Amino acid sequence: MIKNIVNLGDAAVYCDFGNDVDKETNLKVIKYFKTIKDKRLNGITNLSPSYNKLIITFDLNKTSFDKLIYDLSNIDTESEIENKPQKINIPLCCDDEYSLDISRLEKKLAKSKSEIIKTFLSKTYFCYMTGFIAGMPFLGDLNKSIMLDRLDTPRVKVPKGSVGLTEQFCNIYTFESPGGWNIIGKTPVKIFNSLSLNKPNLINPGDEVIFYEINKKEYLKVYNE
Repeated sequence: MIKNIVNLGDAAVYCDFGNDVDKETNLKVIKYFKTIKDKRLNGITNLSPSYNKLIITFDLNKTSFDKLIYDLSNIDTESEIENKPQKINIPLCCDDEYSLDISRLEKKLAKSKSEIIKTFLSKTYFCYMTGFIAGMPFLGDLNKSIMLDRLDTPRVKVPKGSVGLTEQFCNIYTFESPGGWNIIGKTPVKIFNSLSLNKPNLINPGDEVIFYEINKKEYLKVYNE
């Protein structure tokens, strides 16, 4: 399952699952991440999964690199109970006020706004990882017909709740932030809640997301509550 485990500084290890960025590889990362988390191995202080890697930091006062490698090598993920993905429905408003890059998308993709939105809404998206800013989900995989590179010049501020596209992924900005993704619309739903200690993220790695379109009136009704 793991291709290699190496040191990353004095108190971290780097678990490499290969170079592929796909659902099959990412599911291995997520399964390993959840198994280690559930086992509460002594000395581990943080787990950071990505598309095809897992970084594990540890406390040198409680464990060592050799002991951690031994513990990790003896984990049997095949015997663990499969975690069923959570399916999450996310409303999306594509009013021109929120669809900041729709003109660029229409030009670059040679498609109308309605075609782009219809194609985008037709898929169920898989959460590969969260990161960059707290709780931001990286969701794949886009239909190939609407894949596009990042903006040539990133925005200094992308509004909170914006849904962006780039390459094979879409994401949701959980806070106002700089960013270079192509913004297709905006959701009124809070994706990250810093006040919730047990479950701050609405969307977590391994979850499945379905977007559905709402109009501006419906957006404001949810947003103002």
